[in-house]
Amino acid sequence: MSTTQSERLRELLEPLVGSQGLDLEEIEVESVGRKRVLRVVVDSDEGADLDAIADVSRALSAKLDETDAMGEGEYTLEVGTPGAERALTEHRHYVRAVDRLVRFQLTEGEELVARILTVDDAGLDLEVPGVKGRKATTRRLAFEDIAKARVQVEFNRKDKKDMTEEEEA
Repeated sequence: MSTTQSERLRELLEPLVGSQGLDLEEIEVESVGRKRVLRVVVDSDEGADLDAIADVSRALSAKLDETDAMGEGEYTLEVGTPGAERALTEHRHYVRAVDRLVRFQLTEGEELVARILTVDDAGLDLEVPGVKGRKATTRRLAFEDIAKARVQVEFNRKDKKDMTEEEEA
């Protein structure tokens, strides 16, 4: 059974990323003209700040330099985080998205936008925003009912700590 370059790179780099306290989320090798770009996406429960990204980037670069995993030609290494509108595909992604607004595509075809309140091994407890002045409602969603989920960007949400008791009610 042959393994792809991405699979070989994952086997090589995942332990190194893990030793830096991060999770290896994604590896992509892309050819752009004559150049190749190796994109590595990392994250953790606390997030990954610029210092952590720089540290893991140096470690990955050194490891790649001592192996032939990328072959002979030149390439550019890009290390980053998943971004604001990340797709949720793993249990840990849902845990990291608690208190975030998420757009769900359900297996039955329904689309739902809701805030994740809690996550356990079986599924999620959600707060579904009220429509036209109605109060928000709660809903339980099992993981097997989710076809796709993606975090939504919110520009005008107040943090709970900034809200008065009146606004929270």
